[in-house]
Amino acid sequence: MQPKPSRARSATKARPLPWRDLALAVGVAGALILGSQVRAQEGEGDIIKSHGYNYFGELKYPADYSHFDYVNPDAPKGGEIAIAAQGTFDSLNPYTRKGRAAALSSVMYESLMDESAPADEYGSQYCLLCESLEYDEGKTYVIFHMRKDAKFSDGTPVTAHDIVFTHNLFLEQGLPSYAIAVKKRITGAEALDDYTVRFDFADEISRRSLIDQVGSVPAFSKKWFEETGARLDEPRLETSPGSGPYMIEDFEVNRRIVYKRNPDYWGEELPVNVGRHNFDRIRIEYFADETAAFEAFKAGEYTFREEGNSKLWATSYDFPAAQRGQVVKEEIPDGAPPSNSGFVFNLAREPLKDRKVREALALAYNFEWTNESLQYGLFSQRNSFIQDTPLEAKGTPSPEEVAFMEALPVEVPEEVMSGEVRMAHSSNSDKLNDRRNLRTAMKLLDEAGWTVGSDGLRRNAAGEVLKIEIPVNSAGAAVLEAVIGSFVQNLQLMGVDAKMEKVDPSQYTNRRRDRDYDIIFDAYRVFLGVGTGLNQVFGSSEAEFSLFNPAGLASPLVDAIIEAALQTGSQAEQDTALRVLDRALRYEFFIVPAYYKADHWVAYWDVYGHPETIPPYDLGYLDFWWYDAEKGEQMRASGALR
Repeated sequence: MQPKPSRARSATKARPLPWRDLALAVGVAGALILGSQVRAQEGEGDIIKSHGYNYFGELKYPADYSHFDYVNPDAPKGGEIAIAAQGTFDSLNPYTRKGRAAALSSVMYESLMDESAPADEYGSQYCLLCESLEYDEGKTYVIFHMRKDAKFSDGTPVTAHDIVFTHNLFLEQGLPSYAIAVKKRITGAEALDDYTVRFDFADEISRRSLIDQVGSVPAFSKKWFEETGARLDEPRLETSPGSGPYMIEDFEVNRRIVYKRNPDYWGEELPVNVGRHNFDRIRIEYFADETAAFEAFKAGEYTFREEGNSKLWATSYDFPAAQRGQVVKEEIPDGAPPSNSGFVFNLAREPLKDRKVREALALAYNFEWTNESLQYGLFSQRNSFIQDTPLEAKGTPSPEEVAFMEALPVEVPEEVMSGEVRMAHSSNSDKLNDRRNLRTAMKLLDEAGWTVGSDGLRRNAAGEVLKIEIPVNSAGAAVLEAVIGSFVQNLQLMGVDAKMEKVDPSQYTNRRRDRDYDIIFDAYRVFLGVGTGLNQVFGSSEAEFSLFNPAGLASPLVDAIIEAALQTGSQAEQDTALRVLDRALRYEFFIVPAYYKADHWVAYWDVYGHPETIPPYDLGYLDFWWYDAEKGEQMRASGALR
């Protein structure tokens, strides 16, 4: 549930992070090593001491692991990787609630346990700033024993006092949804000495998302914050020292930012870091829009691109450098579920509170035509919030799902209890305006009291026009703009006063934060495990203000499922709960699911290497790829790259 941005993953597509408590729980290849958590009798209960943490007590990697299986432990260090960002930035503080933070601006900070790895095992974290942790069997507290050699980039030690300070700083100046949830669950944070920190947890709550929550809080320098008076929630161009492998080398606001390897990084040889953080420099170039960014890539102004534009992927990678083999184009399997993107309804808007209205408006989206006409047939239709995983709800509920729902303290709609799970509607791919769907939609709007007037617009009994406004980021992809435009065109055919409004990146960010929209093309975080972070994303208690719940979903059914899921005690029970959650979220219908692709589309100048097998849960190009110096020299000698 920790709202801090992911480090290496923040440049890639949306992931189950940044809250590690949304721990993914799909089966992981390779045998789990049990018993790597040592139990010692102490007081009235068992005390578990370990080098990592998993809620079910199962860790893939033993205490004496030398490196993660998927990395190249002999990967060379050096070179630069350059990527693109679109829009603007005015802050180097990644946690600000105002302005726009620079890309990867959290890369400098580490936590007690590494929340960005491993990429082949979800639900587990391994010690980074800590060397071990211990907790009682009932998980009423946790004690972290910190590494005494951990240093901030200014050379000062990272201590337990910094950890407690950071924890309290997030409660005082962090996101309100985070602070409210954490205060209910974490009752105390105490530095027992300079290198030992203890957290105590509230009674009579789920034991989920407690230890992994506090273990993933970034470590800030208490000394720096107290000396400077800087605030966590305000933009600034000064950075506090971090303990991570990278630090800022240079930046030009709205143009570029460069991170360099900290030559004195304390943790390079830790097993958790072997084969990782291989680049000397990470450079990010900013562009006004996608067209400018792609042209710059063709010219070698930056060197790595994860493509999301189907038109570019299908038609534009035939430029001279690609034809000469100097640019590599790869499709790499992606084992994580796709981002839950689509047209999100703002449920606080009066017309959209009516499910029948939402059902009608959804029929304006023609996935089949959009995919064939605008996206070169490269995408699939998303149905589930856990698409293409073993946890995806399918067909009618299983006996285990029925038993789970029967035990809930709320009434479960018959449609959920015994009906087929909701699937996305189908449309005619031959033309944008599928007449069958439009007729159905218009009938639904009539039934909902929105009838067509003499001017062709729909009004309710009070004479109010049915208006739908969809803001679009002017720096976004042209294809996405076309997708939204086609949706708006069909809405207009229904008699809806619909429009798409292009706004600059800063205004778009503010409107998204303030929920100043009727519908927005956005995404919900994926989940494959149970954690209290689910309440931030889907729960009622924070629905009015959570940035992670753009619809403002507040459903007693969903709340009850999440609460029951938090009480599950086995992997099988948890999996059942998540299938039921998927089923219920699809029933609530607060987002029109859009398209997705099952692979990473990447293109890069041929100066990089990566493991032969990419792990399932992270592409990892900023994490465990490396620079090939020989290829780089050849590329420079040929004049292809500077």
